[in-house]
Amino acid sequence: MGLPLSVLDQSPALLGFTEDVAIRQTVEMAQHCERLGYNRFWVSEHHGSQSIVGSAPEILITAIAVQTQRIRVGSAGVMLPHYAPLKVAEQFSVIESLAPGRIDLGLGRAPGGDGRMSHALNPLGDQAVERFPANVRDIVAWTSGRPLPDNHPYASIRVSPHPPTAPEVFVLGSSDYGAQVAAYLGLPFCFASFISERGAEQAFELYRRYYQPSERHPKPHANACVFALAADTNERAREVFATRAKARLNRDRGIRMPLVPWQEALAEPRSVAEQIRFDGLAETAFIGDGATCAGKLRAFAQSLDLDELTILTHAYDIEDRKRSFEVLAGAFGLMA
Repeated sequence: MGLPLSVLDQSPALLGFTEDVAIRQTVEMAQHCERLGYNRFWVSEHHGSQSIVGSAPEILITAIAVQTQRIRVGSAGVMLPHYAPLKVAEQFSVIESLAPGRIDLGLGRAPGGDGRMSHALNPLGDQAVERFPANVRDIVAWTSGRPLPDNHPYASIRVSPHPPTAPEVFVLGSSDYGAQVAAYLGLPFCFASFISERGAEQAFELYRRYYQPSERHPKPHANACVFALAADTNERAREVFATRAKARLNRDRGIRMPLVPWQEALAEPRSVAEQIRFDGLAETAFIGDGATCAGKLRAFAQSLDLDELTILTHAYDIEDRKRSFEVLAGAFGLMA
């Protein structure tokens, strides 16, 4: 069996379109990726952003789950400091009841927004950050029906509904902190390589070294999420990637804005330093035709001994995004 491929869709905003379009496109992409044979389809949580508008993964997951049949659907992730663990457990128990055996619950401790937005979402969020490992433990117990520690103040609480299957809980992170939490609790771990280009090797080394087997996961499960874009030719991939490159340059400047067409991104005037950075992004990215892009991804996965690889793709035109996943599905021999 080959390397399982999954998808992260962040609902990127598009210049010239209202933000609701991005949400509906995410549902459309999930249906497309299911037809292609991808393993999971995850959505993200961001707040107060002009570039990424998926702010309520639990709602978007529900919409996707009822409009798909096979693909696993989940969060990457629910930003736990904003929520009471019990409420998260209840929400995902409901979603699991709608799509039994297909729901993933990825948990992260990042804010998904700035400090002001985080405080507005939960004025006590700083305390929740410190309790992240314990809160993950509680959610696993509540969703699976396993008991909490005897001295736990909420040990007698039972979550309803309580379906016969439970969401698969993942820990997400862009540092070795999340890796250690996942190892201690015996949970799968996904490293956000599209956020942090370094640190994956150390994180997975710690994850495997300290992994404590659990009933559901007797062995560690290492996943990494990377940005990748494939097209019919290398030239076409570089053209479409210009949208992503401009977004990265904007991020370097502290600018968050909707994605722009690749033609506009290529034509934008830049300083010499910015042009070097722009061109360098294309040289190091996982982009190209099917064989080129898949070769880079396989080498990356092998270097980290991954059990699964998750792909994030940003392009202005949804048809370019769809084609990218089609090309990769063909290159990896996914079963449609």
